[in-house]
Amino acid sequence: MRKNLKSVMLSGFLIASANCNVAAQDAHITAKTFTTENRFQIVSDFKALLSLPNIATNNTDMDKNAAWISAYIKKRGFTADIVKAGGAPYILGVRQGSADAPSILIYAHFDGQPVIAEEWASPPFTPTLWTDIPGSNGAKTIDFTPDNLGPMTRLVARSAGDDKAPVIALMAAIDALVKAGVMPDITIKLILDGEEERGSPTLAGVLKQIKNELAADVMLFCDGPMHQSRRRQLVLGVRGAMSVDLTTYGPNRPLHSGHYGNWAPNPNEILMRLLTSMKDADGKLVVAGLLEDVSPISQEESAAIDAMPSIDEQLEKELGVKQRDGMGQRIEQLLMQPAIVVRGLYGGGVEEQGRNIIEPEAKASLNVRLVAGQTPARVVEQLSAHFKAQGMTIAETAPVPGADRATWLKMNVRPGGYRAFRTPVNTPIVQRLKNITDVLGSEETLVTPTMGGSLPIYLFEDNLDMPIVILPVANHDNNQHGRNENIRLKNLYDAIELYAAILEGMAAER
Repeated sequence: MRKNLKSVMLSGFLIASANCNVAAQDAHITAKTFTTENRFQIVSDFKALLSLPNIATNNTDMDKNAAWISAYIKKRGFTADIVKAGGAPYILGVRQGSADAPSILIYAHFDGQPVIAEEWASPPFTPTLWTDIPGSNGAKTIDFTPDNLGPMTRLVARSAGDDKAPVIALMAAIDALVKAGVMPDITIKLILDGEEERGSPTLAGVLKQIKNELAADVMLFCDGPMHQSRRRQLVLGVRGAMSVDLTTYGPNRPLHSGHYGNWAPNPNEILMRLLTSMKDADGKLVVAGLLEDVSPISQEESAAIDAMPSIDEQLEKELGVKQRDGMGQRIEQLLMQPAIVVRGLYGGGVEEQGRNIIEPEAKASLNVRLVAGQTPARVVEQLSAHFKAQGMTIAETAPVPGADRATWLKMNVRPGGYRAFRTPVNTPIVQRLKNITDVLGSEETLVTPTMGGSLPIYLFEDNLDMPIVILPVANHDNNQHGRNENIRLKNLYDAIELYAAILEGMAAER
């Protein structure tokens, strides 16, 4: 009897999965046809959104973006409420299904990093079509016409790749399904973030207001780049992040380097010694205790990494590096470990601005990436202890009168740091989503335990009771955060098909 019951249950699961896959396949074809016929309008909508300046620190501009998006999603049957908790706007959108319909919560952000306009090949808020990434061999601008919207064309603008595309792609997917008369019975909820590039500093306050309205069966975080092999991937984790500023000191006024060199302590050299003390010659972190807190990689995570295509040689050629950190480990393994990156240094002018002086101080900014098991507070303790072991006095202020400036280290932790997040590989929704997305091509969807970037997912983990999976859509070479940020139009078109398949597949497997 038990064996028969088990067989019936297995048979039911297989039938449900098969129905889900057929439904997803049909939705994918519907969206593909719609996109082909309407790509000019879709990309025109995207251009309109990208034309709105969206630097995360400018709340006035973010309000304009929120108003545009709200009007845009309302045309697709969503309610749209703008929510604030003392900072930039968030948008809560709901497209309600029936009372017993499955539900899905989708996150994306619509703010962007600052721009240095003169470094861009085309204006950052004038979306421009390019034949390839600006600066690539033979890349050039092309006119915005229907004939120039092929899959390999790049649309260059701030937030083209990070992260306005999901809004446009999801709405186009809904348009496709509605027009074909096959919109599934599913409740779609949106939380769109207007300050992610600042670390989402008021997200906790926003969630206090609306967390009860966000209940769903699964949350999809639509951010980040696709795998470097260009294969689809479901990403199950992100590293945490924090920023630390360091200042070292020398003489209390600038000194002539000829008269005082070899005598006066140089803050540049003090700083360099401190920075290099954190890693060994292979790039391994040697800050005491830092690696002890790291959660071990599970067998399922190791197996998922082993199943991924190796991209290290490709990256070496693409980026022009042969000697790399990591002692031969593949990049996916290294992303499961913490990192300390010196993201900026200042200790005086260089080249034409160089002067023959010893400066009174030198500065460095560290980007620290955390993994599961670590907390920002604990990492601060470990860094402080490490620098004390190097003979430094740690403080949050400049040297006090009478202190030895040469052993004084000003260490400031910027607000907004947060811990890492990981969904276990064996969570049922992971296989369910993989089954749905596998219908989109001949290659299986990759399951990636962790990507290298950071997202404020931990706040959703703390406030919402649902599995969370990251669903990237942008091309890996999108220049996010940098000049000439772009999206390959194929990635936009593929995202439309992806969202249509997921909506139909989730609704079919009930």
